[in-house]
Amino acid sequence: MSAGAEERDGVGGADRILALVSEAAQRLDRRQPRIARDMTDLIMRHIRSLDVDPQFLELLRASVDANTKTLTHILINHIPIEHLQPTTAAVEYAMRLAQREVPANSLVRAYSVGKDDFIEQMFPDVQALDCSAEEKFEVLHHMATVVGRYIDWISQYVFEAYEAERERWLSTQGTVRAALIHDVLGGQNVAPVHFEKETGYRLSAHHLGMIIWSVAAAPAPDELRLLTSVVSKVAAGAGCSGAPLVTAVDRETAWAWLPFAVRPAEVDTTQIGTLVGQTPTCRAALGLSASGVTGFRRTHVQAQAARRVAVASGGTAPIMGFGDEGVAITSMLAGDLDSARAWVGEVLGQLALDNDTSQVLRETLRVFYLTGESYTDTAEIMRLHRNTVKYRVSRALELRDPATRSHRVDLAVALNACHFLGSAVLAAPGPR
Repeated sequence: MSAGAEERDGVGGADRILALVSEAAQRLDRRQPRIARDMTDLIMRHIRSLDVDPQFLELLRASVDANTKTLTHILINHIPIEHLQPTTAAVEYAMRLAQREVPANSLVRAYSVGKDDFIEQMFPDVQALDCSAEEKFEVLHHMATVVGRYIDWISQYVFEAYEAERERWLSTQGTVRAALIHDVLGGQNVAPVHFEKETGYRLSAHHLGMIIWSVAAAPAPDELRLLTSVVSKVAAGAGCSGAPLVTAVDRETAWAWLPFAVRPAEVDTTQIGTLVGQTPTCRAALGLSASGVTGFRRTHVQAQAARRVAVASGGTAPIMGFGDEGVAITSMLAGDLDSARAWVGEVLGQLALDNDTSQVLRETLRVFYLTGESYTDTAEIMRLHRNTVKYRVSRALELRDPATRSHRVDLAVALNACHFLGSAVLAAPGPR
């Protein structure tokens, strides 16, 4: 083996490779401003979610510039990664993204795109070195390894900074937002301009109040984030004019308002229910659309009323709308279940027993009243023979307490309450 080969294989060889790395990095450093500009443009083309506004573009440029300068400095001077401190621009950019709720994976992807581009930029400078092909390979391998280690380190650091800022920001923002929302709901005089500035939501819009909650047996630590994502999905599906306003009530419940530029002719609760139902552990209640500050309060009160019905019924339907037939009046009964149960028993008599036979008769009589007391329409809706409907209606009316004179409206309301609230307003069946 020649002396030159021995030198390359030993300590002298390692020193030569480091010297060649420094030489290539110095050439790279001379092109660094252009590399940083082109890299920023490349990242923006690949990751559209980072295109927030011009100010953020400048922050991204500053972050890329700082990171590429650090990399060339490390390669020229062979600085160990553990001796580094993250650049202020990189950390600040990550924190600003957290404040704007840009997904963290966009930040991580940006560093991945940047790493690949930087390594590609090293090729011509390594190729221009006056050394053997084997040495060029070793130089490129060394430089790529250092770049990879740096990106792993800085990505982890800025990700942790992002998460910490996101938690802090959501906590601070949530406190201010919740206080303003409660002030408006409580009838306090809150300037709409101030409300919009702090929450990003316009009180002059047409609002659709929504309450969403989790029925998971063991809610996840990020359950509220899941609920918020469902609200965003509903807002997109409903064609909202802007981002929904969401505030946490507890770890498993959130209030929301969906904005519309003009009052929607009709809210498709079936479509919204389908979207909510895609997350099996979520339930939602809707108010009616209304405008202005008064509408902001009213639609929320209606959503709360619809939720009372949903919770009292213990049902599995993903959504309950205040505008759904019978929900509004049932919500009033659901506010005092003891009184509702007593009244239902007085109106329906034995028809209020919680058993399968009474349930079949109640439902037939309820649909009978909904159709304007049409045996034919009831039979069609329930897919029964007309004579079966006549028998059931007759039998249901016989089960009422003969001592109680109940009008048709009372019967219809009581039957409606049983339909929505079920066992909550029914009487336990006696012994056989």
